[in-house]
Amino acid sequence: MEDSRIIELYWERNEAAIVETDRKYGDFCRRIARNILSVAEDAEECVNDVYHRAWNAIPPQRPEHLRVWLGRVTRNNAVNLYHKNRAQKRYAGMEQLLDELAECIPSAQSVEGEIEGRELTGLINAWLSSLPQDDRILFLRRYWNGEALNALEKECGVSHGRMAKRMYRLRQNLKQSLEKEGYSL
Repeated sequence: MEDSRIIELYWERNEAAIVETDRKYGDFCRRIARNILSVAEDAEECVNDVYHRAWNAIPPQRPEHLRVWLGRVTRNNAVNLYHKNRAQKRYAGMEQLLDELAECIPSAQSVEGEIEGRELTGLINAWLSSLPQDDRILFLRRYWNGEALNALEKECGVSHGRMAKRMYRLRQNLKQSLEKEGYSL
């Protein structure tokens, strides 16, 4: 079913909208949630919350790109659930992703940090735009969607060492780009 028709079902308050959303994007949303949360039950809870959020947000919202909107909501819900349960030390996958990025992105913990965070977002977006499409997609799949390195290796047909080196170079490139703009750890 086309996204526009699924959105119309939400606007009509027809419960088939959730069924069709799950049919078309359920696996995509579950994959994002599992990549971040690592626990299947938590990922399923997260995806159910996404469908609830979609039901409450559409209308009045009318997402232009339903897949992207659902992916963002799923990721945000998963990260929130991760933080909520973090004290239980249940999510080694997300810890690894955050540790990898900690080498190149400074922490924002104050009002000044909040302002810098917005500025930093703009710089990261500009950096991503400057990358070749393959690198940009790879970086986002790893650090936004939280996809496992071994899954990316298989899909790209490269060895673990080669993929790890490519990701390291991307992180170093980001770090250098941010340092050039005055950001450092």
